[in-house]
Amino acid sequence: MPGSGLILGIESSCDETAAAVVARGARTVSSVVASQIATHARYGGVVPELASREHLRAIVPVVHAALVQAHATLADLDAIAVTAGPGLAGALLVGITYAKALAFANALPLIAVNHLEGHIHAVLLNQRECEGAPDSSPDLLPASEDASLALVVSGGHTHLYLARPIHGVWSYSLIGRTVDDAAGEAFDKVAKLLGLGYPGGPWIDALAAFGNPHAVPFAFAQIKSKAHLAGKLPRTKAAKTAPIAPLDPHFLFSFSGIKTAVLRYVELHGMRAEARARLDRILSLQCPPRTRGEALALCPQPTLDLIASFQYAVIGDLLRKTFAAAERLGARHILVTGGVAANHELRRRFTQEAAARSLRVSFPTLALSTDNAAMIAAAAWPRFLNREFAPPQLSADPALTLA
Repeated sequence: MPGSGLILGIESSCDETAAAVVARGARTVSSVVASQIATHARYGGVVPELASREHLRAIVPVVHAALVQAHATLADLDAIAVTAGPGLAGALLVGITYAKALAFANALPLIAVNHLEGHIHAVLLNQRECEGAPDSSPDLLPASEDASLALVVSGGHTHLYLARPIHGVWSYSLIGRTVDDAAGEAFDKVAKLLGLGYPGGPWIDALAAFGNPHAVPFAFAQIKSKAHLAGKLPRTKAAKTAPIAPLDPHFLFSFSGIKTAVLRYVELHGMRAEARARLDRILSLQCPPRTRGEALALCPQPTLDLIASFQYAVIGDLLRKTFAAAERLGARHILVTGGVAANHELRRRFTQEAAARSLRVSFPTLALSTDNAAMIAAAAWPRFLNREFAPPQLSADPALTLA
């Protein structure tokens, strides 16, 4: 039986070291995140070895700060939760090793959490807090309510899940996913190609507001089943984390093609030199432009139009397939989460489409959209109530699936 109801969550799957204390999966008591953006910005993406090194430096002070912020000690906790995967192997190991040591030294149960499940619970945690759900309830939704469709869209993931709480236990069914790059990865790589900052999502989000989203007509082809695979995994990096063959091709995503289309457009219109010159200016800025004048000082109008068109196309593909899946499955509630869920245009278009279809759509707060430990602690609460504790031999699983 729970005592204080406090769970310490630890997240280190990629380039942010995070710790948080959450009460009964329903109230964030503290949340601390140490970002590595400055470390990786000069490379235009995450360097795994550097990420692991930064996690080693940050893990102890971050956990300490989360406990201090919560006015709690390790003795006040009911359990410790940690991200077990998917993610970068070295980065995951830092968090797992420290969490195992803390749990063992303080005789606390350890709970392993899937990073993707954490993102789904970021939405649920935010909604519990907004609606004042009782701390004692492990579920946001009654056991009898229909399943929700969750779109997890970030730098490493683009997945569609049917999520259902049944008697306090959450179950997930994979409905769709990317066959190659994640949507957030496409944002980051297009931003790098155009000489924008890292991470690319916030820069594209800000600059797209000053461009014409219909200037460049990007399109997505229908993804077809690969008969020659005979049920085997396609040979793509994304296929390592879940089978693709059994899924409906209508709910599969692919973002490598639009990256190539942007590259060809840049080369055809002679934008390469302009992009290289822009990078030095970007690195000296504190934040993306907020006015048209600032945007034009950084990018000429054709570049702003290209950025807006790219964003419009990616969001359109996410929107079409998500709502098509919701209609096919009869889902009345859509959860949109992950780093790309912080995109303002995505939130606006999903909210508008949901209203037109009389559906409910929910997002996490901006802080809960990106990687954080509060979502890990929240996802751990139902597992704690069901005594689903991690074994002593728990290790990192970079290709961990959610089911």
